[in-house]
Amino acid sequence: MTETTAPLSTSAPNVVVIGAGPAGLTAAFELARRGIACTILEGTDQVGGISRTVERDGWRFDIGGHRFFTKVQPVEDLWHEILPDEDFLLRPRMSRIFYDGKYFDYPLRASNALGNLGIIEAVRCVASYGWARVRPPKDQSNFEGWVTARFGRRLYSHFFKTYTEKVWGVPGTEISADWAAQRIKNLSLFNAVVNALLPKRNQTDITSLIEEFQYPKYGPGMMWEACRDKVEAAGSKVIMETKVRKVLHDGGKVTGVVGVAADGTETTYPCAHVISSMPMPSLLRAMDPPVPAEVRAAADDLHFRDFLTVALVVPQEFSFPDNWIYVHSPTVQVGRIQNFGSWSPHLIKEGRTCLGMEYFVFEGDGLWNSSDDDLVELGKLELEKLGLVDASKVETGYVVRMPKAYPVYDDHYEQNVDVLRRWLEQNAPTAHPVGRNGMHRYNNQDHSMLTAMLTVENIVDGTSHDVWEVNVEDDYHEEATSRIKEEHIAKGTGRDAPIIARAVAEKAAEERSTAD
Repeated sequence: MTETTAPLSTSAPNVVVIGAGPAGLTAAFELARRGIACTILEGTDQVGGISRTVERDGWRFDIGGHRFFTKVQPVEDLWHEILPDEDFLLRPRMSRIFYDGKYFDYPLRASNALGNLGIIEAVRCVASYGWARVRPPKDQSNFEGWVTARFGRRLYSHFFKTYTEKVWGVPGTEISADWAAQRIKNLSLFNAVVNALLPKRNQTDITSLIEEFQYPKYGPGMMWEACRDKVEAAGSKVIMETKVRKVLHDGGKVTGVVGVAADGTETTYPCAHVISSMPMPSLLRAMDPPVPAEVRAAADDLHFRDFLTVALVVPQEFSFPDNWIYVHSPTVQVGRIQNFGSWSPHLIKEGRTCLGMEYFVFEGDGLWNSSDDDLVELGKLELEKLGLVDASKVETGYVVRMPKAYPVYDDHYEQNVDVLRRWLEQNAPTAHPVGRNGMHRYNNQDHSMLTAMLTVENIVDGTSHDVWEVNVEDDYHEEATSRIKEEHIAKGTGRDAPIIARAVAEKAAEERSTAD
């Protein structure tokens, strides 16, 4: 193995950025804005992280779907600084639930939902709702109890249970109510009825009710490819397919990062600061000298939910207007289906569209380890089983795997993250975690970017923003103290993912180990 040392940058402060996703590239862009070049190390062959756009044979796939909508004005300004206005499309927001062969509005609208269920089931659902109001579940600390109390058990079973359990791989009784409170806050059956009768345009007071959003015409990866080009033009280096082996520290300061290229060449990049969007456990495991055993144990005890897309090319006649549909049928494994043509006509080809069958998995489980051919066949069969597309009409298919898509909130995650944070603050305060995986927080793209923007202000401008208090849901205060205003910082835990019971998380880990 060849070992080299990269030349020390003449710019001060000297910064290495780990990861070329939204957080990492935003940090590099903000540094460049201040005339500071940095080195960005990216472990894969493509920038963008979970916000990348994959291209295969001229088809483009958005990993999970990324709506460009934010309350954070500096982030929106940055989007339009990176891409010109003409590269954005204004797209209608449409998502529906597919259940029992019918489409239901999402978020739920009472008239539509009860109408599709039929008069007998509608009466049963209303009666179930009434019973829940009179005799609410005693335990509302879990997802099932919280939703049942607000919608009734029958509507919970129809519209919440199956999809949520597909996403997280555990029963609804083992998921924290915190997630439900964030994802469907301010919404109940009563509110759904009011909304159906008296709709208001762009109801952002109820989570997810925006009616339109911006979208780069060639997908979100277009944004990050342009950002990469701009930071490189400003003098920074983006080094691809280089995995971080060590983060060197001494005397309470980071001194360098050791990266390993695809050919095995090991290079040390001296630095005074590291901005890290790599998974938080990986950052702590990379520290050299190593962290104490109890810190290593906390790092090893943080887990992720993984994700794969089976993209299937079908004739245009099988298109639908939704950005995606949520599949609540327990008879299939697919959780959500994107129609890439509804995101942008530039992602598809004339006369056809591409449907993204989305599966929520654990890396190493049966689905993850299946061959691409088998996964394409599964996707075709499930499309047909759902009555959406005859399997024989599928022209071709592609598989995209995305590890570590969702940080898992088990009932010890908060304690573990706190252990890692405190160790960094006390022993390597110039190592700065940012972004979704970097902070093990279920952030959206805009708030991942915001953590990077604030971190650069801390490093360069001497501010003392607490990036851990960036909240994605709260209304922000109106106090401005810098280009990035304090209105974007509020006490919170990020976009809440469900807190999953410890025993369930351990069982899932054991199953993954057995699969390996």
